[in-house]
Amino acid sequence: MAGPLTAATQVPAHRARNTLQALALLAGMAALLGLLGGLLGGAVGAVWALALTGVLLALSPRIAPALLLRLYGGQPIHAAQAPGLVQAVDVLAARAGLPRPPALFLVPSPLLNAFTVGTPRTAAVALTAGLLRGLPTREVVAVLAHEIAHIRNHDMLVMGLADLMSRLTALLSNVGVLLVLLNLPLVLLGQATISWGAVALLLLAPTFGMLLQLALSRTREYDADAGAVALTGDPEGLMHALAHLEQRQGRWLEHLLLPGRRLPDPSLLRSHPPTQARIERLRALAQTLQPAPVPDWDPLHHLGPTVLRRPRWRPGGLWY
Repeated sequence: MAGPLTAATQVPAHRARNTLQALALLAGMAALLGLLGGLLGGAVGAVWALALTGVLLALSPRIAPALLLRLYGGQPIHAAQAPGLVQAVDVLAARAGLPRPPALFLVPSPLLNAFTVGTPRTAAVALTAGLLRGLPTREVVAVLAHEIAHIRNHDMLVMGLADLMSRLTALLSNVGVLLVLLNLPLVLLGQATISWGAVALLLLAPTFGMLLQLALSRTREYDADAGAVALTGDPEGLMHALAHLEQRQGRWLEHLLLPGRRLPDPSLLRSHPPTQARIERLRALAQTLQPAPVPDWDPLHHLGPTVLRRPRWRPGGLWY
């Protein structure tokens, strides 16, 4: 892999822009939550709504990444099994400034996928057998860099916070609508008044919160792409990996999880940016960088035969 970047002047600019967008979106979600709290309980209600978010985030259960990945059938990948793969993770983690390299797990699935769980100190990266067998080495490195960029950016915490605020927004909205319904007889009898603007806000708040959360998710993906380029110096590798992932598994998986995704639906309703948009951003970065050498190791070296399981429904609505 290439050494640390020296000429990638556009990478910091991309990351700074994405970070500002993420902060603005989180602020928007917090403002929406506080507004709902204010509608229900005044200034004190707004403060309590935001304070409750912090308390619930701090008290939320922490599942050990290794235990969580074993629920997916994941098995640890050790250095003796795949020395090149583990070495690549060590190098990328060191460049990212992580306190420790993330643990690697092999998930016996034919899908081409990778995902990350945990914090920078406890993180684990899961790679499916389908991804390791289906992508060239250069693209596997790019995918690893993308996941390590997520770890460095604390994206699991950020998206967890966004999800919590979105859920609390929906909860307060339901409480507010219930209170409106309980007081509707008094309104009809002229013994109470109601602000229809407030009612509209109560009804639309969950939708606004969901759209902000989806926009934040897209921003974090763009930032992880830029972070991967900063770690590898190889935007072409990630471009090819994204194109292969879209081409080789997109259609049937999208019909299963997101029916109608390939229809011209608004990009606001996507949790990930369109692949072509990500590739265009990476292409712009590629014009400023020297091509990185391709690693010469085999990512499946010594992993042995892998029994592939057919995807099935999992608790939470995931297919894996």
